[in-house]
Amino acid sequence: MNRSKRNPVVAGNWKMNKVRAGTKMLIRDMAPLVSNARCNIAVCVPFTDLDTAVAAARGTNIIVGAQNCHWEESGAFTGEISADMLTEIGVSICIVGHSERRQYFGETDETVNKRLKAVLAAGMACIVCVGETLDERSLDKTLTVLRRQVTAALQGVPEQDLRRIVIAYEPVWAIGTGKNATPEEAGESCRFIRVLLQELYNDAVAEATRIVYGGSMNGKNAGELLAQPDIDGGLIGGASLKASDFAAIVAAASK
Repeated sequence: MNRSKRNPVVAGNWKMNKVRAGTKMLIRDMAPLVSNARCNIAVCVPFTDLDTAVAAARGTNIIVGAQNCHWEESGAFTGEISADMLTEIGVSICIVGHSERRQYFGETDETVNKRLKAVLAAGMACIVCVGETLDERSLDKTLTVLRRQVTAALQGVPEQDLRRIVIAYEPVWAIGTGKNATPEEAGESCRFIRVLLQELYNDAVAEATRIVYGGSMNGKNAGELLAQPDIDGGLIGGASLKASDFAAIVAAASK
């Protein structure tokens, strides 16, 4: 991390876990453990838990996010949720482009870009996920994949909107597997993304944009990962479902 240039952010992605009672309890348990954090904190919960999470987080330093949204404001899109529907209930950040959305639900670079623009238009912040598969890494295509995904996601996004965007580097092979990139591997990829932002925008944007790591980050490895100068926090999966585990990562990001 480089705290002098960027405030770290730790966001929990709860995925398809917790009903409303569990959501209320987890935020209640988490809030006092992270109340003195020196970083931004978010929890991205299932759609049905959002209103409960917003109420439970009120008065704390935790913001509530969604895990996806549609790019249209309304229409015949059965099963989808619009960005305006999210902001109406107090949601202030949204994940787009997670690898599980790409893998299981047909998300493409084009739809990631459209969803990102919808999130920004609704006034929310956005966490944009990018990352290579194991096959792509083994074929030495990591940087090629990152260039394609980041460039496509930010197509047509003006410079001023980068202030509300967090880029999450998540190697697909490390998500939910217990495996993780070494601190050096993760740092190299995040550094590449920052250099790419210099190409796409300018030095100021590159230095100000927060780039976080996701992929089996936990309390034990967070310190080493966050010691990398271009890693500004984490997008946390499994470890965000237990208050003490999540708090340990927040503590590492607060140092």
